[in-house]
Amino acid sequence: MFTGIITDVGRLVRSDRSGEGARLVVRCRLAGDGLTRGESISVSGVCLTVEENDASTFTATASPETLRRTSLGILAAGARVNLERAMSAGDRLGGHLVQGHVDDLGRVRRVVNEGVSRVVAVEAPAGLLRHVVDRGSVAVDGVSLTVTAVDREGFQVTLIPATRETTTLGESRAGDRVNLEVDIVSKYVARHLRAQGAEAPAESGVASWLGAGERE
Repeated sequence: MFTGIITDVGRLVRSDRSGEGARLVVRCRLAGDGLTRGESISVSGVCLTVEENDASTFTATASPETLRRTSLGILAAGARVNLERAMSAGDRLGGHLVQGHVDDLGRVRRVVNEGVSRVVAVEAPAGLLRHVVDRGSVAVDGVSLTVTAVDREGFQVTLIPATRETTTLGESRAGDRVNLEVDIVSKYVARHLRAQGAEAPAESGVASWLGAGERE
């Protein structure tokens, strides 16, 4: 489990692809700062297992499913990635509960500067938008962000200077693909209501969650 608070930005050294997935080598500060074999680490929002590490790099394997469903399948050597170690009991929950299980890929629609902040609009699949609410939380490339608006095509978030400086989102450009993970609590509630055959009042917004096309 993660919180979406990025603690390091690493760089993909190489991605050795095969029919069984890809072996990723990432250079970062965390590699020599207590990272251990077998622990979980979020790589741009994707939960991976550290298989090897030395003072400057760590290695992890991404399955074919992970490569198909996340940006790890399209990243080239040299790409920068957001990194977060799994939270431990007693940690401050500075962001929100993030599993590192990417739901789908989104696409940056536009980036607009607004004072000291930067507004990023993200196109998202309809099945995910059922779980995105104004002033709720969403993970974009592993970064916990507050949703500032929602429409039929996607949502927008606002990046403060600290977020732009400490994550890869400061480099966002229109057309970029980003990993999206929506609120796990909303997904559990929606599934439970479907299983119970509940019909929520349309004005509650819950009814729209139960429509066809939602991905499990």
